[in-house]
Amino acid sequence: MEVPDPQVNLANGLFVVATPIGNLRDVTLRALDVLNGVDLIACEDTRITSRLLTRYGINTPMVAHHEHNAAAVRPRLLGALDAGEKVALVSDAGTPLISDPGYKLVREAAAAGHRIIPVPGASATLAALSAAGVPTDRFLFVGFLPEKQVARQKALRALIGEDATLVIYESARRLPASIKDMAANLPGREVVVARELTKRFEEFVRGDIQEVCDHYQRAGPPKGEVVVLLGPPPVEEVSNASVDAALRAILDDVGVKAASSAVAALTGQPKRDIYARALKLTKSADPANSTDPK
Repeated sequence: MEVPDPQVNLANGLFVVATPIGNLRDVTLRALDVLNGVDLIACEDTRITSRLLTRYGINTPMVAHHEHNAAAVRPRLLGALDAGEKVALVSDAGTPLISDPGYKLVREAAAAGHRIIPVPGASATLAALSAAGVPTDRFLFVGFLPEKQVARQKALRALIGEDATLVIYESARRLPASIKDMAANLPGREVVVARELTKRFEEFVRGDIQEVCDHYQRAGPPKGEVVVLLGPPPVEEVSNASVDAALRAILDDVGVKAASSAVAALTGQPKRDIYARALKLTKSADPANSTDPK
């Protein structure tokens, strides 16, 4: 079993420490060193964090710091930093500040001149993205949707134009109702439901959003922690006839290069393909014209 190195000397400041999202062996060696070496650990639930500390023989004092008491506890943590103590901030699972209230502590500690030291590690968002098989070149972390249906649908409608993979946290209990609203407001998207990441019953359910919605309407709520990933909106097919019509409408006025750029931007098609079609149209209209006059 990995154990923290008691010889590690830590700088003064606030350490933002990622902890495992399920499998306790996903903790980093550096995280163990920090949790063992700081003077105080601020955590959402001391009972949950104590499981990790007990597993690795760490006895650092803890204080609860969550959305219901953060305003009252923050002065104590800032006072500890002012006194030269080393403080670690952790969440129940994963990377702090991702869907938890820790950003206010980080902001105020930084404003007071204290050093903020990230200790990276597990993240449910990145774990889900890495194994889902949806585009990851551009993604938007949405976090938890509103519990009430009207507010949830409004939040989903605001995402209709987002050309990115959407990462949504949801409780297993609300998943069937929530994914039904996703199917109604964001139709046609590919969806992946990642459940119980890094745990024994880890599962990925993939498919068209309506198909996955139908699955959960039949099966009911699953168990465990859930991350929903919605792929980018489907790209509408643009016919060659539509491209040619758009080119013909402006070719005589602006020339091949400018027309190709404009139609490529309009249709989302590769500019080189549009340029080739524009040249073909120009030559068929005037065989003597083999170059772009403009």
